[in-house]
Amino acid sequence: MNRRQLLAATAAGTLAAPAVRAQDNWPSRPIRLIVPFPPGAANDTLGRAMADQLSPRLGQPVVVENRGGAGGTIGSDFVARSAADGYTLLLGHIGTLAVNVAMYPTLTYHPVRDFTPVAMIATTPNVLVVHPGQSYQDLRGLVEHAKAHPNRLRYCTAGNGSAGHTVMLAFLHATGLQMEHVPYRGLGPALNDLVAGHVDLTWGGAPTVMPLVRAGRLRALGVSSGQRVPSLPDLPTAAEAVAPGFDAVPWYGIAAPTGTPDAIIRRLNTEINASLNTEEVSARLRQDGAEPSPTTPEAFGALIRSEVTRWAELIRAAGVTAN
Repeated sequence: MNRRQLLAATAAGTLAAPAVRAQDNWPSRPIRLIVPFPPGAANDTLGRAMADQLSPRLGQPVVVENRGGAGGTIGSDFVARSAADGYTLLLGHIGTLAVNVAMYPTLTYHPVRDFTPVAMIATTPNVLVVHPGQSYQDLRGLVEHAKAHPNRLRYCTAGNGSAGHTVMLAFLHATGLQMEHVPYRGLGPALNDLVAGHVDLTWGGAPTVMPLVRAGRLRALGVSSGQRVPSLPDLPTAAEAVAPGFDAVPWYGIAAPTGTPDAIIRRLNTEINASLNTEEVSARLRQDGAEPSPTTPEAFGALIRSEVTRWAELIRAAGVTAN
């Protein structure tokens, strides 16, 4: 090795040393978990549950930060542009990490290119809920009513590309129904208006809508999964009631900016999976219909890629855009 090569190698080693030490000492300060929707939706509930678990496991506070807007794209773009150092993470879901690619033609990030999958958290079969004053008592009654009154029913969602919007698009496609979409800036405001009777129905994450059902403020008609949910055994699936083969289950997981060191990704994956395997967390999630789904970063990445393709086809067929 000549003198120039020796100096270059020495300089490279000197520059790399702080990065290696920083990685070895991770985390040495609080971690931000960005939830790209306002408080009140299922991803906010799941994000806070994971933050509670990860903080003691990592020895640093994991702080949930809500950055809502534009179907989750604002918060997701913020994380995509953040430093890839393990201190800014995204609580992503089927909308932000799959559907938005097709929903927003000018999307400023791509879920495959700009994020590294960390860990899947849960699948959350959505529950179709209606205002209790509605005349229909079950899914079949809803479908009959909607067919007799096309575009008269108004369904609310947390916004274009949200999990509930995605499930409703699939449901309308499967049943041939026509309804009016009323998007809100978050599921919390949408549910407030549904409870008040200003809109008619929605598909909502079980952890969020079931407390309102149990309080008698909403009526649950069915679930979006292909099989009945063990914790909600009395609710039929849309597949068995009105749409054979229907299966649309939102999923949630954590992702980091592309380039985040693999050692950090593996540490996070280990701690998240360990949390999901505890009786405390699994019982907390299953209580309202969410199913813990621990897996590897590679498996989560494969799911994201397949879902990008699946929902792009459905959205193109439906002719839906974010505007």
